[in-house]
Amino acid sequence: QVQVVESGGGLVQPGGSLRLSCAASGSFFSIKPMAWYRQAPEKQRELVALIAYNGSTTYADSVKGRFAISRDNAKNMVYLQMNSLKPEDTAVYYCNFRGFWGQGTQVTVSL
Repeated sequence: QVQVVESGGGLVQPGGSLRLSCAASGSFFSIKPMAWYRQAPEKQRELVALIAYNGSTTYADSVKGRFAISRDNAKNMVYLQMNSLKPEDTAVYYCNFRGFWGQGTQVTVSL
């Protein structure tokens, strides 16, 4: 049974940083890609970052150079370091593992 739990969201001022964490249970963690998505109000869910089993990464153009995804296979964890946050980064951030979603964590960037 797969479970995905995100944490680390919150309210931050523009230019600030946050680190999101995702804990995933279930088999094959070390050989499956992990991804972060986000969904802003009245917008479709979009891919933010993906990390393959070998550590290769992919980012949405809007976050390149500001966000960094990483994984710890020994702990079944994936992280999203978010720097230089902008108001347009405000969204619920979701982790995806093997097609399963967590409940999401709210990130709000505002003065």
